[in-house]
Amino acid sequence: MENYFYTKEHEWVTVKDNLATVGITNFAQKQLGDIVFVEFPKQGSVYSQGDEISVIESVKAASEVYAPISGKVHVCNNDLEGSPDLVNASPEGDGWLFKISEFDSVELNSLMSRDEYEDYIKNIEG
Repeated sequence: MENYFYTKEHEWVTVKDNLATVGITNFAQKQLGDIVFVEFPKQGSVYSQGDEISVIESVKAASEVYAPISGKVHVCNNDLEGSPDLVNASPEGDGWLFKISEFDSVELNSLMSRDEYEDYIKNIEG
């Protein structure tokens, strides 16, 4: 099973073969509701940890997505252009947003583990 890391802004990241895959959590997609559009970062752009990197629009609201780690946008999930609802259906699977290369893996240490994130959500939900 892959290691997932989480931010307080409800993004996740997992690393495989020197690429970091990024998406939003199940909690985030539930809060947004039906997702209708994903604005992708420009391929090749470089972002720092915490930078606004993307926007997800739902029938209820638009929400910023922040870079969980610094790096270069390697590829975006083009499947979402025709089916943004994949983010709702599979937020931590087929609904991934983009992949980052040339990242600093040390920054993963500043993120939460799955258990820490689940505890964080419990505190939010009360």
